[in-house]
Amino acid sequence: MRPEPTVRPVPDEIAPRAREIVSAARELLEEEGTEGLSMRRLAERLGIRAPSIYKHLPSKQALEAVLISEGFAEWAELAEQAVRDSDDPLPALGRAYRRFAQSHPHLYRLMTEQALARDMLTPGIEARAARPVIEAAGGDPDLARALWAFAHGMVILELDGRFPDGSDLDRTWRQGAAAFA
Repeated sequence: MRPEPTVRPVPDEIAPRAREIVSAARELLEEEGTEGLSMRRLAERLGIRAPSIYKHLPSKQALEAVLISEGFAEWAELAEQAVRDSDDPLPALGRAYRRFAQSHPHLYRLMTEQALARDMLTPGIEARAARPVIEAAGGDPDLARALWAFAHGMVILELDGRFPDGSDLDRTWRQGAAAFA
């Protein structure tokens, strides 16, 4: 058995050409999902050969880590705003989480459906994304994880079309938030 290749993390600050590659990857991801996000497809979109991408990003995993980090940053901004603009943070966070996942279902899946290469993420980004949920849970990280598990389960079931037609999912979300209050 051959050893796994060493995966180098992507630098915190990426060069302009790497930024172009990440931007094209995000478009590809949003259009075709995780199954369409390949280095070959990305190179085609950019009009270059796939090996050229590796001059700017060391691996597909590094590219995904940048996309996931950016997704966490986007979620953190939405969550911070939801908490800041609401007298009742739990339902506000639920609405923001649901909107984020529905607006970016493929990015959401990339962020949540595989083991997280934490060592490759932008330093501190996961903590920033979790902070509003922990704060809404009164500083209790276990309760925050339970809230996230509820929200994630609801979102995935909704994205996968698993609820019967006519289900009042807004009501279900409100009841879930109320159960945690």
